[in-house]
Amino acid sequence: MPSNPSAAPREPLHILVLPKWWPNDRDPQLGDFIRKQMQAAAAQVKITVLHVEGVSNTRAAVDADEVDGLFVVRSTYTLSNSALRPVRRMVNFLRYWDAAKAGLAKILERRGLPRLSHVHILVRPALVAWWLRRTSGVPYILSEQSSEYMDGSYARKSRLFHRLNRQLFSSASAVTAVSARLGDKLVELGLCEGYTVVPNVIPGLDRPLPPLGAADHFLVVADLVDRTKNVSGVIRAFAALKRIGLDLKLSIIGDGPDRAMLETLAAAEGVASAVSFLGRLPNSSVLDHMAKAGSVIVNSNVETFSVVTGEALAQGKPVIATRCGGPQAFIQEGNGILVDVGDDAGLAEALRVLHRTHGTYDPMVIRTKLSTRYSPEAVGNGFAELYRRFSLRPHG
Repeated sequence: MPSNPSAAPREPLHILVLPKWWPNDRDPQLGDFIRKQMQAAAAQVKITVLHVEGVSNTRAAVDADEVDGLFVVRSTYTLSNSALRPVRRMVNFLRYWDAAKAGLAKILERRGLPRLSHVHILVRPALVAWWLRRTSGVPYILSEQSSEYMDGSYARKSRLFHRLNRQLFSSASAVTAVSARLGDKLVELGLCEGYTVVPNVIPGLDRPLPPLGAADHFLVVADLVDRTKNVSGVIRAFAALKRIGLDLKLSIIGDGPDRAMLETLAAAEGVASAVSFLGRLPNSSVLDHMAKAGSVIVNSNVETFSVVTGEALAQGKPVIATRCGGPQAFIQEGNGILVDVGDDAGLAEALRVLHRTHGTYDPMVIRTKLSTRYSPEAVGNGFAELYRRFSLRPHG
């Protein structure tokens, strides 16, 4: 009896993901929030990731592997070491482009032509998607999470750069942002006329809810880039409280160019014995430390989303956060305190108040207030709906 072709399982929609940032051996946390979004989407579609990256003192190579439920192609190129910045930038761009084409060739050989490209963060990945659209008719959607649109960095760039960005945005079939605040900023800058909010995944909701923790133990999780994360303000606030006789403990998870400066500052402020620098840790270890801490601090100057705030609330921990863009969507009465950006005195007062009232916070209430819209299922559904609407229709 002949089989019914309509009864055969349909090939899942094939999506090519082009991220600017992606976890790697040198920085396992780089773009981890993008990876979690794509793992969520992979429950419904076929995901292929092409990550092109420059690495010093290495040969160009293309590697493909199944990693965490995703088919990931890493195409590396050798970073130029020219002392002339214009030469270095041009050489790196040409090498990036060659690496991108090599990676695409591997994907076409192993996985076939995608039905849609999904760009995460401009500019180079969007150029690859734009080229694929022009040469093969594959449309693309664009997702932004970069804080440069909110901290003034984008506005300070050249007119030519702005024109290129507007062209890449306008060629996209759809635009997503991780928060309405970021999306509104993209519209304000003339980059798009509308957007869809698809938030980051908040990990840890499936973990057993830990106890509240010690009132005097605070935790910071951040890249140690002080102009963005302002960890120095946390250290100064701790020092101010120590001067009035309140001794608190601070653990700092993360690394970056300002770590030595922050360690020196802690010593100069007389709180080195109370501050522990734990370095970069995998996400599971971060959640383990959150489970043991009493409260979490997010003292950033700008955040487009703030996964750390969500992670802390998922572990039932109260959060002190700045009004820097992302945390306002999470913090409300009963789960934390908001302070102004750059306000060391206000942060110190919030620390004092939270230490005194810590026992009034209920971990179960804190977790329950965290919306299910941040679950892997919700995020995966959000992207899958866009994929189905804007993907290239199959031939035949």
